[in-house]
Amino acid sequence: MSEYQVLHQTQDEYGPLIVLEDKEARILAFGENDEQSKLLKAAPHIPQHTYVQAMLLVLLYSQPKSAIVLGLGGGGLIHALRHFDAGIKLTAVELRSDVIELAKRYFQLPLSKKLKVINQDAKQFLELGDHKRVDVIFTDIYSADGVDAAQVSESFIAQCGALIKADGYLVLNCWKEHSHNRELLAYLNNYFVEVRACLTGSGNWVVFAGKAKREISASGLKTKAQALSQQLDFQLGRSLTRFDVWE
Repeated sequence: MSEYQVLHQTQDEYGPLIVLEDKEARILAFGENDEQSKLLKAAPHIPQHTYVQAMLLVLLYSQPKSAIVLGLGGGGLIHALRHFDAGIKLTAVELRSDVIELAKRYFQLPLSKKLKVINQDAKQFLELGDHKRVDVIFTDIYSADGVDAAQVSESFIAQCGALIKADGYLVLNCWKEHSHNRELLAYLNNYFVEVRACLTGSGNWVVFAGKAKREISASGLKTKAQALSQQLDFQLGRSLTRFDVWE
């Protein structure tokens, strides 16, 4: 990342926090050669990471009025959702208070009455279970070492399920090796009716677990994806080709 200039560098109890930038973009990093979030300064609503783009495929099946985002990072998902529909009630839960401050200061976090940002461990937030049920929960809990183990545990999946409405979705950002995790698939099948997944070009395994069955033909999906691409302002096509039922 030598072409980037360091804008901000601090340390909290969990490790380094680095903000880098060049002319076009800003990056939030949790360590050397790490890229947690990347924001296009001129168009913050266009996700720069393929896994964030893939997570938004849930919008083919759901028109959420409310969503919870576990793991804020630089707020890329919040930006994209806000651009898609300014009326969605969003709750973002972030463990590191410094990350929240950096998202506000350097990543144009779209603050409004429709966005509630909570500084809390996502696991504690789910255990309390006192949030109103929502249409979608997006979970993207990573450290510099990778996916938080809690995110693929049965209790985590069950607690997410309890906070999702009867026709809602859970969207999990995992790694490629999780595609062979039969335990995770079994947990998801215990609490959800159907499970789809998408392997991204960057090696992420993005999982979509739905509480209700939704049959959309391949051609119907393609048509919806074209319309959704226009709404989101980027092409969903590449993610869609790797999107299928996980079984």
